[in-house]
Amino acid sequence: MASRYGLTVRAVNAGDAAGIGELLAASGRRLDSHNLAGRLDALQHQQGVALVALEWGPPSGLIILHWYQTLEAAQPVAQVTSLLVAPDARRRGIGRLLLKAAAQAARLAGCGEMHLQASADRLELQAFCHATGFEPTGTGFMRPLRKKA
Repeated sequence: MASRYGLTVRAVNAGDAAGIGELLAASGRRLDSHNLAGRLDALQHQQGVALVALEWGPPSGLIILHWYQTLEAAQPVAQVTSLLVAPDARRRGIGRLLLKAAAQAARLAGCGEMHLQASADRLELQAFCHATGFEPTGTGFMRPLRKKA
C-alpha cells in the first residue's frame, strides 16, 4: 500500500465495486455493481494486480495489470489492461502513482517489461505514455521495468 498526501493506493477488493462502478461510468462504461464485484474478486486469483487510488470518497483511479510469459522475452511481460483516473482528479499525479505501484508489483513478479495499449484516438493517453517513459511499439507502448546495465 502506498500513500501520498491523503491519497492511498491499495489492492482492489469486491467491496470497492460501487465506487469503481462510478469511476467506470465517468469514463463512459457502465457495469452492474453485482457483476463488477464478482469480477473484482476473480482478479485477485489471476497473475496480476488490481490497484485503486483513494482520497476522500469514491476511487480516484484504477489500474489493472496482468503478467504472462511470451516466446520473445526471457522474463514475463506485464500488460496494463485498465488505467482509469476520474475526470476531476486528472493532472494531479494519480495515474503516475498507480503506474509506479503497478510497476513495482510487476518487478516483484519478475517481469522485465510493461506494455500498454493506446489507440490512435486516445491522444491524452498517448501523451501520458510518452511522459511516463513508455516508448511506442507497433500496437501500443512499452517500458522496461529495470534499468539497462
